[in-house]
Amino acid sequence: MIESAAVIGLGLIGGSLARDLAAKGVHVFAGDRDEAAVRAAAEQGIARPLTWNEPVDVVVLAAPVVAARELPGELAGRMEGVRLITDVGSTKRSIVDAAEQLGIGDRFVGSHPLAGDHRSGWDASRTGLFVGAPVYLSPCRSTDADAVELARELWTMVGAVPEVMDAAEHDRRLAWTSHLPQAASTALSRALAAAGIARSDLGPGGRDVTRLAGSSPEVWADILADNADEVLPALDALEVEMRGLRQAVASGDRDRLRQFLASGREWHAQHP
Repeated sequence: MIESAAVIGLGLIGGSLARDLAAKGVHVFAGDRDEAAVRAAAEQGIARPLTWNEPVDVVVLAAPVVAARELPGELAGRMEGVRLITDVGSTKRSIVDAAEQLGIGDRFVGSHPLAGDHRSGWDASRTGLFVGAPVYLSPCRSTDADAVELARELWTMVGAVPEVMDAAEHDRRLAWTSHLPQAASTALSRALAAAGIARSDLGPGGRDVTRLAGSSPEVWADILADNADEVLPALDALEVEMRGLRQAVASGDRDRLRQFLASGREWHAQHP
């Protein structure tokens, strides 16, 4: 049973988790480089400032990928009685490896809730964000079964649907399902900007496709760099498709264009 939790990072994910845990009666303690976010959480009765003088069952590292990877080393001496240490990042191999190297692998389970948004910060956080959302759990090689079960309990408590997945498989899959769409949306937005097209000029479809371009550059630069070896093949595949489309458009080959568009529609119909 989780009675207390420390949430380090009060952005969209960390702030929303703090709100939901507090609503479930968990004693939440919060830390963030942005002192205004910590004050807001305290004033709203959601979390008390984290001092490390209080015992906690769970520590959630809700910082960006690179910062989260460094935090366990900085906090190792303060987490003596903690039963579970987890994160919320979009890559898993690097932080799982870091936890093993620091000797906290027995208590560490990497988490990745698929509940993101292009908005960020404490003001973007809200209750109910994780309801029905998949959450990938990536244990270390040495993780205790009790820590994995506690991670399941943590995310189930806030309405998410946890699934255990090896860190390497996670990073390979997310390169295609998350990191490539982000990159494509941003690249399209850059092309539109270069052509002098405003987002207000777009119809609903165009706004849908470019929504991800509004995401945090700091967060996504870390993600793409951290998972570069898996993101590059995905980018290569997209580039091949775009070259094929360009050739079909340039040649005026209607049959080839129909085949190109039909294959995309077929995939869409198979995965509504």
